[in-house]
Amino acid sequence: MKIVITGGRGQLGRDCRLVLAPGHTVHAFGSGDLDIADEQQVENVVRRLQPDIVINCAAYTAVDACEDDRQRCRRVNGAGPGILAAATADTGCKLIHVSTDYVFDGRKSLPAAYTEDDPVSPLSAYGASKLAGEEAVRQNNSNHLIIRTAWLYGMGGRNFLKTMLRLAVSEPRRTIRVVDDQFGSLTWTYRLALQINHLLDSDLTGTIHATAEGYGSWFDGAGRFLRAMGVEHSLEPCATADYPTAAPRPANSILENRRLKKHCLNRMVSWEDDVERFAREFRGPLLAEARQ
Repeated sequence: MKIVITGGRGQLGRDCRLVLAPGHTVHAFGSGDLDIADEQQVENVVRRLQPDIVINCAAYTAVDACEDDRQRCRRVNGAGPGILAAATADTGCKLIHVSTDYVFDGRKSLPAAYTEDDPVSPLSAYGASKLAGEEAVRQNNSNHLIIRTAWLYGMGGRNFLKTMLRLAVSEPRRTIRVVDDQFGSLTWTYRLALQINHLLDSDLTGTIHATAEGYGSWFDGAGRFLRAMGVEHSLEPCATADYPTAAPRPANSILENRRLKKHCLNRMVSWEDDVERFAREFRGPLLAEARQ
């Protein structure tokens, strides 16, 4: 297949390129190469390359910054996916669009997980913009697959696990306070890329959830990762109220991969297993980056 990846320099975009390139013709565009909110740029790329599938990994993901920069947030996360959807519909191309747990308010009673059919109610500007992007995709291209995921980490950029490692390495005796009342599933971008690859030959459309199996808090995730990395650390649990942020976070970000399982397409594994494998495989590069 001929595949275009937008947001190709981000965490997920890089792993999608790594996973898909051996078996497909892949054209990956970073935000500096292709502005998905520029209708002319998008139309030119789609018409010139005539891809079979476009995978949209492009997004403005600075959740707190979105509260103050709502125009950019809406432009990239809301309008951009609609432009991609319209352009791909014109050429008969399928659009795979990556969305987020932030479309939910997180008030569902724990440990119940959100399914694809649960009502959406975003709390933040980021969540509202991502919901607008979903709706724009649905309106403009019926041949779409919206993938909601959450709590992403990988080698290709900044993320929570890398932050925890940097803090632990820079001050081993420092006690790091980590939120312990928000729950979700840390999801490795490489694993999600493998899942997307598995979906390429599927005729599945609509909205699906794709996160690691199981759930834990940010505190659980930090502890699991730092132990797997074998670095000295001291963690202390704290409440969301003790760590105020500009954008409210969902307390429950647990997503159930219900449709993937229904169609026997689920390739996600437990978050604990993937966090430990990530640490084993990339310990050297992760430590080197953390010490810079």
